[in-house]
Amino acid sequence: MPDDTAPHPPDADLVARARQGELAAFDELVRRHSPRLYALIYHMTSHREDTNDLLQEVFAKAYRSLGRFRGQSQFYTWLYSIATNMTLNHLKKRNRRARALSLDDLDAGVERHEDFIALTSPRSPEKEAGLKELQKKLNEAMQTLSDDHRAVVVMYDIQGLPHAEISRIMGVSEGTIRSRLFYAHRQLQSQLDEFWKK
Repeated sequence: MPDDTAPHPPDADLVARARQGELAAFDELVRRHSPRLYALIYHMTSHREDTNDLLQEVFAKAYRSLGRFRGQSQFYTWLYSIATNMTLNHLKKRNRRARALSLDDLDAGVERHEDFIALTSPRSPEKEAGLKELQKKLNEAMQTLSDDHRAVVVMYDIQGLPHAEISRIMGVSEGTIRSRLFYAHRQLQSQLDEFWKK
């Protein structure tokens, strides 16, 4: 039986062991970072199958590229950068007209997300109906943002990453990140104001 009280090794130790060929160390990195990366990719794509495929590709690329990770940033920042770039590339290739977004699928996925459950419990039927409608409107509004703007909103507002971290992940200045957030928030607020006025 595993000892849950044992200290968890830092990412840097696991990376070093994975570079030596210890697959269990890389497996631990996958377990440690999968939930946040899954949420990042899912909020950017709004598609579960794409998210699962991309998450596997991200970790496969990370494993192949471990030798190039220099430790100049935190390991999760490096992973986020890989995940963000791969997801943005995927979105650029995806033909949006051929693949309609299933809002029901999106709503169901968000409602099962642990953060959403924690924020909204306990729920009355009235509150649940209102939250579901608001979530649907928010998801629709998110899909109107450009891929880059949606990525910044997901990382900042949903994942809680600071501007500097997002800047490193996306390879643009903090000023650009702040500008994208301002524009995206203004666009989302404008669309949600329409919902509140109804």
